[in-house]
Amino acid sequence: MSSSPTRFDRGHTDDLMTFLTASPSPYHAVATAAERLEKAGFRQVEETAAWDGAAGGRYVVRGGAIVAWHVPEGAAAHTPFRIVGAHTDSPNLRVKPQPDSGAHGWRQVAVEIYGGPLLNSWLDRDLGLAGRLTLRDGSHRLVDVGRPLLRVPQLAIHLDRGVNEGLKLDRQRHMQPVWGLGDDVHEGDLIGFLAEEAGLDAEDVAGWDLMVHSVEPPAYLGRDRELLAAPRLDNLLSVHACTAALAAVATAGPTSHIPVMAAFDHEENGSESDTGAQGPLLGTVLERSVYARGGTYEDRARAFAGTVCLSSDVGHAVHPNYAERHDPTHRPRPNGGPILKVNVNQRYATDGEGRAVFTAACEEAGVPWQSFVSNNDLPCGTTIGPITAARHGIRTIDIGVACLSMHSARELCGADDPHHLANALTAFLK
Repeated sequence: MSSSPTRFDRGHTDDLMTFLTASPSPYHAVATAAERLEKAGFRQVEETAAWDGAAGGRYVVRGGAIVAWHVPEGAAAHTPFRIVGAHTDSPNLRVKPQPDSGAHGWRQVAVEIYGGPLLNSWLDRDLGLAGRLTLRDGSHRLVDVGRPLLRVPQLAIHLDRGVNEGLKLDRQRHMQPVWGLGDDVHEGDLIGFLAEEAGLDAEDVAGWDLMVHSVEPPAYLGRDRELLAAPRLDNLLSVHACTAALAAVATAGPTSHIPVMAAFDHEENGSESDTGAQGPLLGTVLERSVYARGGTYEDRARAFAGTVCLSSDVGHAVHPNYAERHDPTHRPRPNGGPILKVNVNQRYATDGEGRAVFTAACEEAGVPWQSFVSNNDLPCGTTIGPITAARHGIRTIDIGVACLSMHSARELCGADDPHHLANALTAFLK
């Protein structure tokens, strides 16, 4: 019988709030996760360097993605992996290549819609700006203006008397935020401002990947503070839980397999990128780990055949005002524990064998769990789970935490569910 897993309490949720605030972009999320792994004894390895097969924790960073793994002492080349997967990106507004815009005395920032956000949730909200600046020497500098800087102002009801009968937003015309006043729009104003914020000279900035974020901090909500309201719960809640679980397992003693964390970018727009789950990053890291330990293709095949992945992403709790939109026999509730996500059309990768793996982890961790399926009359979303299963031939199970307001600028979940999830992931990796 395995030893008891590390347990998290409400302090884990407090720590999640710190993680969310420190991670306004995928690049910040990766940097924050990497810093935590370093404290647990992991070290970064470069993809361009030769890898060794020595025991210990390592991680690879590529843009807004991170893959980390811990090789136990004496691991054979064919030792299978146990993977917890998530994604670092969230639906939002992203700055265009020519960002400086404006009209009628207002200075604006030209943005593009990323993923599938609830557009109305970005209206009349204090917004900051974060991401990375690429310098002429090829290096990167993270930047975060975490104070109120931007706002997407809504049209007053006096000018749209029918707005409460149905708000319709034009993605091009209505979603451009304002950030100041002035009749003259000068090219380079925004990037010059951000360069100054980052302590750089504007002429050193050659490129940027920037996005808007809500500056309202995460907060407990409710009479008994049993709910958590925060931005980017989809899916930094899972990234944080994966990081905590891997760090806990790596410092708890040897395992019979190699625990892995994979947090990808670009899930919200299909995962087709060099840092997305559709790309080669995970497979390349796993294969190089096998070969670094002296393995052959046969060892690689054996390791992959014994590998299991938990794909963790948020799901839908039953909305009390729209209960008819949910399946009548599967009604996940906040603080009811992580959800097992099932879709027979393979929008989720879970099958009966996967259910057994997940329930065993929850029982080992002593946490409750719930089942989720979509209403048959509504299309089902998807995750990195089916992609991981199909691309790598790895048994994959889709799980997550039930929440409300998914894809809003500010989402809502049970305050106990983050540490329930972390406990389950820790038990699975052990």
